[in-house]
Amino acid sequence: MFMPTIKDVARLAEVSTATVSRVLNGNGYVHSETKERVAEAIKQLNYRPNDVARILFKGRSKMIALFVPDIMNPYFPELARAVEDMTNQHGFTFVLCNTDDDLNKEITYLEALKQKSLDGIIVVSSTMTEEYIQNIDVPVIALDRILHRSMASVTVNNREGSRQAVQYLKDLGCQRIAHISGPEQASNANQRLEGYLDVVKEESWFKKSYIEPGEYHFEEAKKATERLLTRHPEIDGLFVANDLMGVGAIKAAEALGIKIPDQLSVIAFDGITLGETTTPTLTTMAQPIYKIGARAAELLIQQIENQYHEAQSEEFTVELVERDSTRRKEDHP
Repeated sequence: MFMPTIKDVARLAEVSTATVSRVLNGNGYVHSETKERVAEAIKQLNYRPNDVARILFKGRSKMIALFVPDIMNPYFPELARAVEDMTNQHGFTFVLCNTDDDLNKEITYLEALKQKSLDGIIVVSSTMTEEYIQNIDVPVIALDRILHRSMASVTVNNREGSRQAVQYLKDLGCQRIAHISGPEQASNANQRLEGYLDVVKEESWFKKSYIEPGEYHFEEAKKATERLLTRHPEIDGLFVANDLMGVGAIKAAEALGIKIPDQLSVIAFDGITLGETTTPTLTTMAQPIYKIGARAAELLIQQIENQYHEAQSEEFTVELVERDSTRRKEDHP
């Protein structure tokens, strides 16, 4: 079978291979008539039609990127699976970019993907600035966190869900409830902190030192919990801003000889599969992870296909999932 090469394209278009390369990569100036000849040669030779020709003739790559801040957090692979399934159903290629919530890394990915005529982006970020977002010339959907009020987003009711989590601990009979918070630059972490404060800030026992940052990381949360429980042994309830940190909190309590849930009830937020595998299993405010990932992809594809960038924001509801890390006080043996 004849497999055309870039030299064949150059020969048919009567240009150099360097010119063909510039046309394919979108680098450097190429006269419009020359570009048309190269495009026609690619079409005639059927040279990489599913990728390059589509970009040249339709101006689209059928490629969508998902930016996540921490691929080591099991929440994001679960989210990515939903986005991938939805994009594949609509014939799009899916690219996953781990950014470490580093703006420079995000910009590097964006610049590289622009060369591939990226069609749209789904972004989970706490660092991407409004100024940079406005300069992105393809549709963008914010997922999990709100980047800017003018941008379409898919999130959950973080503040209300957190209120429910803390109230649940109170209803169990917890007298001193603390919080392991997420990164202060993350909108959802701030909303979860606000939900916690809504319930406890007027309590006579509340202290600001009942709040420790865990940065959405396992090790940071483990250290934060150790500090918190060592400083305040009276704490008998703990609301943790995500499940990965919740597992860290359980391990910290275990290391300190504190029994869960007999001495300390722990509830977290996310609903990832990891919470079902810990000992004890983790009570959580479960997000509909698959639904929000799929919906973000669906909204983005609608913007791409219909060529409109109207901001459309949707908020899903979290649900309490009771497991073994919490127990009513009178139920203690």
